[in-house]
Amino acid sequence: MIYTVTLNPSIDYIIGVDNLSMGALNRFESSEMLPGGKGINVSRILKRLNHETIALGFLGGFTGAFIEDSLARESVATKFIKISEPTRINVKIKSNVETELNGNGPHITTQASDQLIDTLRTAHQEDIVILSGSKAANLPENYYQEIIENLTSEFIIDTTGKELRQALAYKPLLVKPNHHELADLFEVTISSEAELMTYGKKLLTKGAQYAIISMAEKGALLFTQDGVYQGSAPKGQVQNSVGAGDSMIAGFAGTYAETADAIAAFRMGLACGSATAFEKDLATAEQIKKLLPEITITKVIRSEEK
Repeated sequence: MIYTVTLNPSIDYIIGVDNLSMGALNRFESSEMLPGGKGINVSRILKRLNHETIALGFLGGFTGAFIEDSLARESVATKFIKISEPTRINVKIKSNVETELNGNGPHITTQASDQLIDTLRTAHQEDIVILSGSKAANLPENYYQEIIENLTSEFIIDTTGKELRQALAYKPLLVKPNHHELADLFEVTISSEAELMTYGKKLLTKGAQYAIISMAEKGALLFTQDGVYQGSAPKGQVQNSVGAGDSMIAGFAGTYAETADAIAAFRMGLACGSATAFEKDLATAEQIKKLLPEITITKVIRSEEK
């Protein structure tokens, strides 16, 4: 089983407006509501690829009910902790420029936060828990660390800054910062490929079993104890950069859970990420499988060169 954890989910309310005029009446040209949150995106892709997944986190109010109903329609199993305050709404206005208005999220009680940790304790050693995205503002600063300390299963963490730095000591199966997040993590400026390699390898020496550094149109790098691999990015029109990273995590986790083959998992992750990048919402299984043959993996550094 692959569990995903979304600590601050949302409804993503996507609005299309021709030539948005601030301070005036504007009318929608289009609108769409989608279940939002990085872990939720991961579970949606996993389900489309026929991997067993359960989405967890906190949901409340009519907005939480909308998210749960949306996932049920996609046959995504859920075990969300119910809270009294409504789940947030994030508004994305697509016009001549794109504008985002993100809610802060609800208050999470100590009882609810403890209940989520208790639920995750039931994960077995052969399961994978995926921790993705930001947390609600009132959760303890070390809440991710509390979760990790209570896990008996492998875990993947897709977050940034201090929370990622703390997680490395617990030997995550995978971390996936982009090159900007990698620089922020080590408080440096990365201006060359050699520096990117240096700091990517540091993720392994600090505890990660595998690390993927995404590089947008240049593809991504996979860091392993055996060496460093570069994966290509197929050409296409990018429409969904945020969901692309979540899709990459899903592709890697699903394939790795079945095969324990990091290279095959990396290839599937790249196909999933690229397919979603070319769509307005998450990619379908057919779109992912169509791109898979276009992915090439090249070993750029051998283990003896590290």
